[in-house]
Amino acid sequence: MNLKDKFIKLISNPKYIFGIYLLVSAISAVTKFLSGPQNYNNYLIFKNVFVNTLAEKNIYLLYPDFHFDSNHYGVFFSILIAPFAILPDWLGMVLWNIANTLVFLYAIHKLPFSTQKKSFFAWLCLQEFITAAVSLQFNIALTGLLILSAVYIYERKETKSAIAILIGFFVKIYGIAGLSSFFFVKNKWRFVLSFAGFAVFFLILPMLISSPHFGLQSYADWFQSLTEKNMSNQVLGNRQDYSLMGIVRRVSGNAEISNLFFLVPGILVFGLPYLRLNQHKNLAFQLMILSSTLLFIVLFSSSSESPTYIIAVSGVMIWFIIQKEKTPIVLGLLIFVIILTCFSFSDLFPKFIKENYIMKYSLKALPCCLVWFRVIYELMVKDFRKDYQLD
Repeated sequence: MNLKDKFIKLISNPKYIFGIYLLVSAISAVTKFLSGPQNYNNYLIFKNVFVNTLAEKNIYLLYPDFHFDSNHYGVFFSILIAPFAILPDWLGMVLWNIANTLVFLYAIHKLPFSTQKKSFFAWLCLQEFITAAVSLQFNIALTGLLILSAVYIYERKETKSAIAILIGFFVKIYGIAGLSSFFFVKNKWRFVLSFAGFAVFFLILPMLISSPHFGLQSYADWFQSLTEKNMSNQVLGNRQDYSLMGIVRRVSGNAEISNLFFLVPGILVFGLPYLRLNQHKNLAFQLMILSSTLLFIVLFSSSSESPTYIIAVSGVMIWFIIQKEKTPIVLGLLIFVIILTCFSFSDLFPKFIKENYIMKYSLKALPCCLVWFRVIYELMVKDFRKDYQLD
């Protein structure tokens, strides 16, 4: 076997790239810990959700003695972070990052692609994964949960799908987007009953380590927190609102443009492909809906920041991988995503360009916006029985 064949074999085997993911997740956490608490603030916020839930202290207030910024995850998160929060920070951080990564890798493993395509998917998402892993964020696991919520529906495992959706939703509101695959559920009664049952269970679970009053109050506080955060995100020049509306607000210089001007038509456009009932049974169509979902929830959220794009980029890669013909337009869009979305915050771009163009005008979102419009076009006009391939 020559060097070229060995290289192809190496990059085509998921176990190598999966190993790199786990290594990156551990190294990212260790590096953050060694650089001091100010550099792993996100983890301190997460840890404090558990600590404050036990003490029945408002988990959405600022606690400047422990961390800067505030929590925006649901009180259910206190249960998920608990096994890590009770450990020393250095160990908890490493295991937290690895756990998030394992969820994402398992989701890739479950995708209905060939082994080679799963490996290709992971390689293409690596840079965006690094961005999220360095931030120690839940977005990595959330991406995995969203993918799993759809894959379990394809596999007719309705209860597992409901659980994946609800875990995501009770931590970060984005998770409810997993319901976009509901129309493809074969046993809808099983799904609905499982969804309702586990929703009640997850609602109550944090109350077991606090109290019913604190739990219910926390859900009300969460709603208030998200409302305030949405308003604070719509500011020109901050490090959030990397979204479709963020581009328009920043290019126009008008921070007063409401999300509703985008959300209402965006939801209508997002829902149009569901009218193609004759395509619903095709797995490629269902995967394209998943791609649209992963892109939509990032592009139409004022809370989208750089580490959030592991979600959107995963949607891009699903779209790309199922293309039967890699036309110049398809390849051009992929390259545009890799360069401007994935590497825009790296050293590939000079600081002047990053600060005065990419950040200032939310240009990280632009390539993914173009891909989403392309995805909607394909969902509306393509024949998914013959125009796409999965193996």
